[in-house]
Amino acid sequence: MNGSGRVAIVTGGASGIGAATAQEFVAGGAAVAIFDINQAGGEEMARSLGPNACFFHVDVSDAEACRQAVDALVAQTGRLDFLVNNAVSFIAKGLDVTTADWERSLGVNVRGYANMVQACFEPMRRAGGGAVVNLASISGHIAQPGRWTYNASKGAILAMTKCQALDLSPHHIRVNAVSPGWIWTPEVARAASGDRAKWEPVWGRYHMLRRLGEPREVARAILFLCSDDASFITGADLPVDGGYLGMGSEGLGETSSFAGSE
Repeated sequence: MNGSGRVAIVTGGASGIGAATAQEFVAGGAAVAIFDINQAGGEEMARSLGPNACFFHVDVSDAEACRQAVDALVAQTGRLDFLVNNAVSFIAKGLDVTTADWERSLGVNVRGYANMVQACFEPMRRAGGGAVVNLASISGHIAQPGRWTYNASKGAILAMTKCQALDLSPHHIRVNAVSPGWIWTPEVARAASGDRAKWEPVWGRYHMLRRLGEPREVARAILFLCSDDASFITGADLPVDGGYLGMGSEGLGETSSFAGSE
C-alpha cells in the first residue's frame, strides 16, 4: 500500500501478527504507533522499525488509557488514518472459567477493541476517514474444547465489527475483520515447545494448504483491507486460514473411495 503521510496504530504490536503488521505499515511508508502492555518488547520493536515508529504503554481494557495515548499520538502526528485492533488475551477456559477470567478476556478482546475505536473515531473523522481492522479468529466461527472465553470473545468481535462498520460508514471509516487460522506466532511456538518440525505436520492437517501460516501473511491481508484497493469493502471478515474454515470433519484424510453415479 502507499502509506506515505498516513498514521497507523497497531495494538499488541510488540510481537507476532501485530509486529508483522507494524513492519508492513512502515515498509509501505506509513508512520506506526505500537500500543502494548509489553513495554520492553514494544520499545524494542519501535526502535527496530526506525524513526517512523513509536511506542505507547497501553492496556486496551482501560478506556481512559486508550484515549490519552491516542490523543498524545495525534498531538505528535496531526492525524490518524488506520487502527489495527490486535491486542489479545489468550485465556482459554471452559467449565473451569472464573469471573476474573471472563473479565480479562472480554475486557481485552471485546471491550478493548471498542475502547480503541471510540478513542480513534474523532481523529479519523477529522482526517477525512480511515480504516479499522479487528483481529478475529477461526475460533470465532467454530466449537473447540475448553475454550469458552477465547471463542466467545472472538465471536463477539465478528458481530461488533459489523456494527462498527455500520455506525462509522457515514464518516468514511471502513471496519473489517480478519480471521487467522493457526499462525506460527510466539503463542503457538510456546504451545509447541518451539518444535515446529514436530507440530506443523499435526496442526497443518487442519488446513487445506497443509501448513501453518506466517505472521506476515496475515499482516499483508490487514494492509490490503486498510488500502485504497479495499475501498468498497466494509463489515466483512476475511479468513486468512489456509482453508481451515472450508474443510469439514474429514480434514485431510485419504480421498474417499466412494464413487457416485448419475
